[in-house]
Amino acid sequence: MTQIDLNSDLGESLGAWKMGDDTAMLRIVSSANVACGFHAGDAAGILATLKAAHTHGVAVGAHVAYPDLAGFGRRNMDISSADLVADVIYQIGALQGLARAAGTRVTYVKPHGALYNTIAHDSRQGNDVITAILEIDPSLYLVGLAGSPLVAQARDRGVRVIAEAFADRAYTPQGTLVSRREPGAVLHDPALVARRMLRLVEDGVVETSDGSLTRLQADSICVHGDSPGAIEMARAVRLALEQAGVRIQAFAGAESSSHQQLPTSHRRPHALSTSQY
Repeated sequence: MTQIDLNSDLGESLGAWKMGDDTAMLRIVSSANVACGFHAGDAAGILATLKAAHTHGVAVGAHVAYPDLAGFGRRNMDISSADLVADVIYQIGALQGLARAAGTRVTYVKPHGALYNTIAHDSRQGNDVITAILEIDPSLYLVGLAGSPLVAQARDRGVRVIAEAFADRAYTPQGTLVSRREPGAVLHDPALVARRMLRLVEDGVVETSDGSLTRLQADSICVHGDSPGAIEMARAVRLALEQAGVRIQAFAGAESSSHQQLPTSHRRPHALSTSQY
């Protein structure tokens, strides 16, 4: 049986500022990228999200970022290696402590926003993130941009890499994501997104902005938790996949789940695209 992971960015509310619907999303996804306080999230909210993830058997990942609360982690930073390594270790460690208190554990790392985009092609910063993972917990997976140099870079250093596709983002004919600055970069039609992701999983292709098809293989599909209609979109994607006989399964770390089926061996296709997160 074909299987795929569904992930979403959660734990991003900060004080009185609410972002997304973590409770609803955790009933749909198999992996949760939980904010670590650098781009979003406060300790109480993060802990609540982790407890809910544990309740629903959803795998937990550290959604590490640049120290950029004001910019939601989407501003590029020319940060020193010493600072970046320490910042990533700090964030993972903080989430590990909160996860332990919530009865769960951190099983992977997914960089957020500008950091995600930068390390896809910046070997120095990419190496810093890899170093941080190896120093704090080499068993952690790294979720990265499919087809980017980071994938080989991490694997060469012994870090397991998960390649992902983006359900709610448009792709170019070259297999990259359409820039968020361009019209139509973010998709909002749940039915359209569901059909695209089913075709991706079944045929390894995605329709691009000009109507052509590009090959794209991935271990995980991301639905951004802060996108308009994110819950409806995630539900539509999951329903379409399950109705086609696709198993929704975390790639790592979910001990149990009331809404997931029994695990099977995980396929690991080589991913082909590069993009902007």
